[in-house]
Amino acid sequence: MPELDGTRVLVTGGSGFIGRRLVAALLDRGAEVVVADLVEHPDKAVECIVGDLCDPQVRQKVVTPGLDAVIHLAAVTSVLQSVKDPAGTYQLNVEATAGLLELSRERGVPAFLLASTNAVTGDVGTQAISEGLAPRPLTPYGATKAAGEMLLNAYAQSYGMQTASLRFANVYGPGMRHKDSFVPRLMRAAAAGAGVQVYGDGLQLRDYVHVDDVVQAVLLAWRVRHNGPLVVGSGRSVSVNELIDAARQVTGKPIPVEHVPAKQGEMPAVVLDISRARALGYEPSHDLTTGMAGVWPDFSGEQRDDEDPA
Repeated sequence: MPELDGTRVLVTGGSGFIGRRLVAALLDRGAEVVVADLVEHPDKAVECIVGDLCDPQVRQKVVTPGLDAVIHLAAVTSVLQSVKDPAGTYQLNVEATAGLLELSRERGVPAFLLASTNAVTGDVGTQAISEGLAPRPLTPYGATKAAGEMLLNAYAQSYGMQTASLRFANVYGPGMRHKDSFVPRLMRAAAAGAGVQVYGDGLQLRDYVHVDDVVQAVLLAWRVRHNGPLVVGSGRSVSVNELIDAARQVTGKPIPVEHVPAKQGEMPAVVLDISRARALGYEPSHDLTTGMAGVWPDFSGEQRDDEDPA
């Protein structure tokens, strides 16, 4: 990655789990970073605008002339929350995205990158998910991300902007203490000597990608001016049961399992084809066991003072 001295980047959701790792990587490469989030960024040296991006006045503040890129991470990311509140999910994931994109066009921002999801494709069984599959989302979350992707594509075609939609797999890594996805649930259960609930039989397949590999993919997509969707994962799917076994191995805890009925909208398999990303130069650097070993200290009491995850 070449130096980014002289570049100015807006990262929405930059105080969150992925955002904090991305902001740190941008700063390391010399970029000037502006964060827009509901909470302050922990690094006081980072310019942070606190506010709700559903508010047009907040969007006006954060998208300014002179930006070289907008990296849009802020979103409703919970599938179950999107089912409970589809209207609220639409407001942030579609309306706010559209507003940021239009301001970027008006103010001459050349690049707009969106954190999307492989959930846009819906249930394709065990078929490998690639960028070429037609979107058939199962939930409001997937539908709103698909809508965001369509907006980005239209702006690329109509106005010549670089717009990339990065379809993340299940992201994990250090800094997840306040997240409620399955990896931190496993870590909390291990730390408390408790168990976890598993939807269905636990044989459903998922791709778990380390947060630093996601950051690598975002920076790469910007650097090579990639347009359109890009599948980002580890390239290896494991069952939920295998994930639990890996957590037991890393933590040394039994983590008992209670099987409960599967939730509506759950995909039985997520198998990713990351060949397009690899062709651009992306290469995952973490396997599941070593990656999860880096998550466990956040929950086991071994966390350092400078690692206070948002």
